[in-house]
Amino acid sequence: MTEIRVAAPATPARAPAAPRRRPFSAASLPGFTAVALLSFAALYLPILTLVVFSFNASPSMSDWGGFSLHWYRDAWENDAVQEATVRSLVLATLAATIATAVATLAALGTTRQGHFRGRTAIYAFINQPLMVPEIVTAVALLIVFGVVRAATGYQGLGYLVLAHSAFCVPFAYLPIRARLEGLDRRLELAAADLYATPLQAFRRITLPLLAPGIVAGFMLAFVISLDDVVITEFVKSAGQDTLATYMLGQFRRTLTPEVNAISTVLLAFTLVLLAGVFLVTRKRA
Repeated sequence: MTEIRVAAPATPARAPAAPRRRPFSAASLPGFTAVALLSFAALYLPILTLVVFSFNASPSMSDWGGFSLHWYRDAWENDAVQEATVRSLVLATLAATIATAVATLAALGTTRQGHFRGRTAIYAFINQPLMVPEIVTAVALLIVFGVVRAATGYQGLGYLVLAHSAFCVPFAYLPIRARLEGLDRRLELAAADLYATPLQAFRRITLPLLAPGIVAGFMLAFVISLDDVVITEFVKSAGQDTLATYMLGQFRRTLTPEVNAISTVLLAFTLVLLAGVFLVTRKRA
């Protein structure tokens, strides 16, 4: 009997794989590197020049006369600089504390109540200082506090504390809200299942987990208050110069490298605080 063999069906040839498209990257655009380098140079070369000329022995702001710590010593021994520095630190501490407390309550109210009508409007209201030009806020505060001054005769630092606190709230609110939205609600629910009161759950669960956001919000608010010029210039009374407004006043008078030295110290202090914000948020993320 003849054996009949059935030929196996031919395996269809595989179509050549389509070449994979590389994802779009802005770095691949022509001239991107040059534009990036020019942008960084425009941002940081003036700062580098400021730092270098703060060690200038010459009283000129533009002519190099050798290395010296003379202007740092002059700034340290300047009574006006000392007074403005202390006032700036006190003001920034008070404003950051108030702003952080308000921002924490606002973040809890907007993230722990679920979705409710008017939530978007509340977000816009809280972030209003970020959207409105600072000069507009400064003029509005000047008018309001002018009425209060006329009615009460009070000329103290309280106006600056209130103005800075209101302006710094959104800067403290953003990291606190972001931290709250990243928390696991099941931890709070588990505490409630174990018969913890809402206050106990907040104190033992929510607050420790929220602490990095609160610290970051406080530091950001502190930096913003410390560096503010516009609102401070409009709201302050006579003899209430902060370090920022003192430096502005020096530009209007005789300008010396002492301003460079003060600016360098202020820059270093700000960078330390911002590095602290980064480390706190990164460590607990």
